[in-house]
Amino acid sequence: MTASGRPAARPLEGIGRFLEIQTLGLNLSFAVAFLLLASGGWPSVRTTVLVIVAFVAARNAGHSFNRWADRRYDAENPRTRDRALVTGQRSPAFALGVTAGSAGVLLLAAYLLNPLAFVLAPVALALLLGYSYTKRVTSWTTPFLGLVQGIAPAAIYIAVQGTLPPDVLLAVGALVAWGTAFETVHSLGDVTSDRRLGLFSLPVALGERTAARLVPVLHAVALLLFVAFGAAVRLADPYYVALVGMAALAAWTDWILARRPAEPRVPFELHFALGVLYLGGVVAALLAGAGVTL
Repeated sequence: MTASGRPAARPLEGIGRFLEIQTLGLNLSFAVAFLLLASGGWPSVRTTVLVIVAFVAARNAGHSFNRWADRRYDAENPRTRDRALVTGQRSPAFALGVTAGSAGVLLLAAYLLNPLAFVLAPVALALLLGYSYTKRVTSWTTPFLGLVQGIAPAAIYIAVQGTLPPDVLLAVGALVAWGTAFETVHSLGDVTSDRRLGLFSLPVALGERTAARLVPVLHAVALLLFVAFGAAVRLADPYYVALVGMAALAAWTDWILARRPAEPRVPFELHFALGVLYLGGVVAALLAGAGVTL
């Protein structure tokens, strides 16, 4: 039994809960899409394994460090008070151990990919770990989280090609806007507790309804940048069909959010489908024989 009286989870199940593996798909679809694009088609098994390992390790390092850094705040938030470090299922030392181990795996994978990836890996780690503290000092913590998500296209192109083609910055901008929209939706559910705890976010600064109105603007910016990126790399029509599908689904989630900005669960969950649509569009475009000229 744990300190809270809950039955202890089995080891693998407990680690999965701690890392919230079920949310991995939020960004993994985008990562796989850019892996395919950076490779100009189907990457080698070695490249695929190293990039996916690096992506998951980076995600786990940031996630576990955030659990450690926020454990006192999590105890005061109804949404997070059942997390493992709060209930005693896991110790702070365990969280730091997972952070260090994941960081080591990321650095090793980057080293095996190419020199530039290895040199820049600590920069990515600094962003991943640093975001945990931004909510204490600035409302720009929400766009900062968007930036953390937005570096994925650049990181993957560097990992695969050993360089960063300028057109990829369009995709970076798209995911920064997309990630900021997602994190705005996510933080809408914590406005009451964040205000009580003295934490910052765009919804706290702007108010729930104004923040909810900002989300469709960010989605529109992201989609326009995705269109520009697709045109720059000469992707075939299925890519744009997928973007239309993403626009329709995003409009629906934005309508739901506008009606009930304090209840963002459904828009949050539908973001999984948006990433899958993007990946599907990329795969379909590559199968259609589109030439990627970067």
